[in-house]
Amino acid sequence: MRNQWRLLLLRNQIHHFHSSPNISRSLSLLQVSSKHTSSFSLSSFLPHLTSSNSSFNSHYQHPFTRHFSSIHEKSPECLILTQIFSKPINIDEIKDELGANNVVFSRDLVVDVLRDLNSDPKTAIRIFDWVSERESENLSSKAYNFMLGILGSNGFVKEFWDMVDLMRKKGYGVRKGAFDKVLERFEKDGLQDDVEKLKGLYSKDLNSSVEMACSRISRIVGRGAWDENVEKELNELGVNYTSELVKMVLEKLSEEPTKGLIFFRWVEESGLFKHDHRTYNAMASVLGREDCLDRFWSVIEGMRNAGHDMEIGTYVKVLERFIKKRLVKDSVSLYEFAINGVSKPSRQDCTLLLKKIASAKHFDMKLFCRVVKAFTENGFALEDSMLDAVLKSLTSVGRMKMYNKVLDAMVEGGYKPSEAMQGRVAFDLSSSRMKDEANEFMEKLDNYGMTLDFKTWTSLIEGHCVGGDLEKARVSFEKMIEKEGASSAGYALDFLVNAYCNRGRASEACKTLSDLVSKGLEPQHTTYKTLISNLLVQKGFQEACSLLGLMKNHGFPPFLDPFIAYLVKRGTPEEAMLFFKAMTVNRFPSTNVFIRVFEAFFEAGRHKKAQNLLAICPQYIRNHADVLNLFCSKKLEKPAKPVAVTA
Repeated sequence: MRNQWRLLLLRNQIHHFHSSPNISRSLSLLQVSSKHTSSFSLSSFLPHLTSSNSSFNSHYQHPFTRHFSSIHEKSPECLILTQIFSKPINIDEIKDELGANNVVFSRDLVVDVLRDLNSDPKTAIRIFDWVSERESENLSSKAYNFMLGILGSNGFVKEFWDMVDLMRKKGYGVRKGAFDKVLERFEKDGLQDDVEKLKGLYSKDLNSSVEMACSRISRIVGRGAWDENVEKELNELGVNYTSELVKMVLEKLSEEPTKGLIFFRWVEESGLFKHDHRTYNAMASVLGREDCLDRFWSVIEGMRNAGHDMEIGTYVKVLERFIKKRLVKDSVSLYEFAINGVSKPSRQDCTLLLKKIASAKHFDMKLFCRVVKAFTENGFALEDSMLDAVLKSLTSVGRMKMYNKVLDAMVEGGYKPSEAMQGRVAFDLSSSRMKDEANEFMEKLDNYGMTLDFKTWTSLIEGHCVGGDLEKARVSFEKMIEKEGASSAGYALDFLVNAYCNRGRASEACKTLSDLVSKGLEPQHTTYKTLISNLLVQKGFQEACSLLGLMKNHGFPPFLDPFIAYLVKRGTPEEAMLFFKAMTVNRFPSTNVFIRVFEAFFEAGRHKKAQNLLAICPQYIRNHADVLNLFCSKKLEKPAKPVAVTA
């Protein structure tokens, strides 16, 4: 599992892998510079790669095509680097893309990306020259050997030997992998003189190279317990210790970290070498494991006292181990050390740690605050996405009661939740029936001086409704009206009315709505329709009729269909008259309404009910020509004797 928390970076970048592999001929030459050597440039022959070197044309293919089948095996950083440097863009554009993708060069990264570029020398050269010019400390013996193999195996003989000369001045020898690869190409091309020269060079390097010195030292140190004889043998080697050599030895002894640490201490205490940031990082990388924590932190303290920073590659490697072993406290300490250095961890690392703390076996609020403090004091700002990730982690382990404490810590770090995030938290707490925590959250927002608008209140009320706590929803609604006024409460009222109706409490909803209307609230049309329909089902005919006047006052047309359906199915003549009177501010509505009701009775086969209703209608209705024609057409009996209707 390789840097899994950085896979989001790959997902955000993978869509860029459609660019052309051609390199602009106008690219400025990048030079490899050294304090102790003359300058050496690979880019100087880039323009000839596609025109005069047939081997390149036969071997080169677009990096995306080449790695498509095995893309999952390469690290995200390698893929991004290959993509950037294979595009025809200039130096400034390269800088912009590296910055946008948070690419931080390290020795391991350079080696990893060169490892698979043998068939793409143009991209390899651009990457190598870029690092050489700007971050030459990240070019190791391995990186030089990979570049050497790329040059030699692609037929660039002169450039190959120029690279060998540069490596010899740095004390680097030719490794077996590069030797075998180049030897095969030289023999294939019939370059006998170069074959003999390469064999002689390799034979000499076997006895004098840094690699050979590393092998001898590692063999002596790893043979048995450290004692005076070991120190004597090491001194007799007469080796000139360099950062490269010490780093290689420590890596060689990575499976025996205790012996590696003893060597690390001895080589400096003996006055043979003074450790620098490279060797400190190599030692930290070896010791950064569960069974070496005390020794690891001792080396980190020494690194800090010596004024050295942790390389991002070391940080990533050790953090991955700590996270895997659930060493949360050590992960936080490592993060604090790294973020206070030059190469700072990414924003995603902060989110990852906060999530791990939130979902740990025991939630440690102090650790959470330490990460927030380290992040914000280094100039970074907390965002909604980070809180969202933390809340999901808390919820996954049943710790929603910690929502407010987490929010406190983040607000103290300068975080201000957006309106959308406020609403999300309010809904989560209230819908989970955590009414105390929901109340506390709303109070905290007020105490933080944040503007509480109707959207947050609506989310809170909706959550209470979803959670089935109608009493709390009603109380919250009343608080919203008190603080925000009634003008913007229509949407929240719709949720509240629906919740009451769904639980067979439409009459309570009607009373609440009527009270609110008297205070200036204007319900939505759908709210009226929902409430009327449910009142008629839940034996609230009179309450439903009372809403018709309110609808008219708010400019909505009367909602007739459910009333007519009710009257036809189970209504009485007296209820029908109550409905007619409720429809208008006048004594009765228009004749058309009466006719619609009569027609509905006839269509349902309720002739007798129609006749009984007609009997109690006002005289102007009973004598109306259209009404009489309707009844005659149905061949009904003459209307019954009029019954006096009480005004």
